[in-house]
Amino acid sequence: MILIVDFGGQTTHLIGRRLRDMGINSEIVNPEEVNKTLLSKKPKGIILSGGPSSVYEKGAPTLPRSFFECNIPMLGICYGWQLMAHLLGGSVKPSRKEYGPAQLEIQETAPLFTGADTYSTVWMSHGDSVLEAPPGFSVIARTQKVKFGAVVNHKKEMYGVQFHPEVDHTTFGTEILYNFIKRVCKLKTKKTEIDIKGIISSIKGKVGDGNVICAVSGGVDSSVAAALIAKAIGKKFYPIYVESGLMRVGTKEEVKEIFQKHIGITPIIVDARKLFLGELKGVTDSETKRKIIGRLYIQVFENELKKLEGITHLAQGTIYSDVIESKGSKHAAKIKSHHNVGGLPAEMKLQLLEPLRMFYKDQVRTIGLTIGLPHEVVFKQVFPGPGQAIRIMGEVSEKRLAQQQQADTIVIEEIKKAQLYEKVYMSFSIMTNTFSTAVKGDGRSFMEVIALRIVESRDVMTTTWVRIPYDTLQTISSRIVNEVPDISRVVYDITTKPPATMEWE
Repeated sequence: MILIVDFGGQTTHLIGRRLRDMGINSEIVNPEEVNKTLLSKKPKGIILSGGPSSVYEKGAPTLPRSFFECNIPMLGICYGWQLMAHLLGGSVKPSRKEYGPAQLEIQETAPLFTGADTYSTVWMSHGDSVLEAPPGFSVIARTQKVKFGAVVNHKKEMYGVQFHPEVDHTTFGTEILYNFIKRVCKLKTKKTEIDIKGIISSIKGKVGDGNVICAVSGGVDSSVAAALIAKAIGKKFYPIYVESGLMRVGTKEEVKEIFQKHIGITPIIVDARKLFLGELKGVTDSETKRKIIGRLYIQVFENELKKLEGITHLAQGTIYSDVIESKGSKHAAKIKSHHNVGGLPAEMKLQLLEPLRMFYKDQVRTIGLTIGLPHEVVFKQVFPGPGQAIRIMGEVSEKRLAQQQQADTIVIEEIKKAQLYEKVYMSFSIMTNTFSTAVKGDGRSFMEVIALRIVESRDVMTTTWVRIPYDTLQTISSRIVNEVPDISRVVYDITTKPPATMEWE
């Protein structure tokens, strides 16, 4: 077993996920629980996660210095390495913040880097840096900006890395974790499969003689969750599609087809467009929008509940990245609220059913294919639960919603024409609520700017922008400024995550 000490990093659970893929059991604990877990679990290795704090901050999560005398192989990642350096006699100082890719150069052969190239891309997300390593540690890799990119204390089998090996965009990240597990901790790895029968059995056990309602959107998460629930309880399942007016054009028709043709259940369709747009009128704050949308979904469900008998559970397509971004651990920084994270009002008297809560997006797709959902459903691009409301900066008026939906349709059409749709993770437009001068015809005008965001990602925790062919970008831009009313220009967002989140709001 590997003990993962969670200092609040947004990607901490990716460490556990990578180990799970190797067939290695791990337990994620807060630093306050470490000593108790060491005694009870007797781990073969310890990984110290990243986190949003500085080791010098008042109240920053820490460990007793004696912890490092446990004689167990240890790997510190980002904040975990900084804390290790700080407590063992090194020096940590604030530095220029660094987010995104960096080029790592391996300078010394070490078990941690077995099989890795001398030069490779790693993913950074830090504000502080180690200026002086503790006694007994030597540098084994560096980047242009970070001297102590990776270090080792051979005698104590302790390693530290400033980058994040757990994220997909670190080229040899999985190999680094594998090397720590197998070559340093001496554990045997094995390939594991997702236990789909176990998921279905768990749903049956939780629901029992009850009935389930579920919000469905036609997206990957809710469709896969619904298909699992339908397999588990059949006709006791009532999928509900809420027509909020905030989805992509044609979504309602797609949902009907998916559920009738591939899941074998006809969804309940509720037209709530006036309700949603009415409540969002005048609202500009992104968190307020999310909260309103979440509340309205609950309200609609309460109304539908009155029409159905014996409903005991509300199912949601929550996946693990949703949980993490809504603050999934004690020391994590809250990024933003997700409409389907945070529980239910007590007065609903329903139990929450989230069959995908512990899975990442790529795992959800694997589950979907395995249980027989068609390729075009499983590999449909991600669309946020709150819909276009969080892709419209500022107020969601009927006019701006129509503009956004039209622009978004153009983006998807052209990405498909360029045969890029399944090669990118998300592609969409954003109404930026910023304005610029335009010349249309012979007149000067002041119109809104639309941004494009097209990214690639495997697990949603990190993303990089896609280098779309210029011809495709030009076509998208030309169509938007010519076909969408009152748009002056189109810009392309080339920011990675981190520091940016996937969505603008």
